[in-house]
Amino acid sequence: MGGIGEWRHLCVDMQRMFAEETPWHVPWMVRISPQIEELAGRHPSRTIFTRFVPPQHPDAMPGKWRDYYKKWWMMTGEHLPREFVELASSLASLVPPARTFDKCTYSPWIDGRLHTLLQSERVDTLVITGGETDVCVLATTLGAIDLAYRVIVLKDAVCSSADDTYDASLELLHDRFSVQLELMETEEFLSGIG
Repeated sequence: MGGIGEWRHLCVDMQRMFAEETPWHVPWMVRISPQIEELAGRHPSRTIFTRFVPPQHPDAMPGKWRDYYKKWWMMTGEHLPREFVELASSLASLVPPARTFDKCTYSPWIDGRLHTLLQSERVDTLVITGGETDVCVLATTLGAIDLAYRVIVLKDAVCSSADDTYDASLELLHDRFSVQLELMETEEFLSGIG
């Protein structure tokens, strides 16, 4: 694996709204939770949990996001109980020292806050877990590559609600971004850092 440098575990959207029975439920989440709990549990101070936070009402968002939330009106703040934005219960107890980072788009990079925070901590490597592989994980990963981080995606710690696009996303990342990104298993990463 080589020297890992200053790394952070960026865990994408492991929230109750995806873990529990909602229109956005991701059944696979339960299969990746043990790996995420292991990594975050061993290294909570290096873990940042992103949270996807829907607006209170569709009109609070610009452009096509407004149309998106008109379709998914039941997931807006005026209908979805606030506690569903919270982390899955098995992870919530790790905060603090783990941190949360709220975002209102698929990518956490849009407004520059996360990159500024990581640069202030001299982070050069991001270990990415969470869901969904073909949406928020993909947006997080591509943004991290653009911002020149070394990116490690733990393939047994990312999930999707669609098998075909999950497989296609990992194949895309492996084939097209192999210089800037590594795919590995959680145990391989943990044993590599000692």
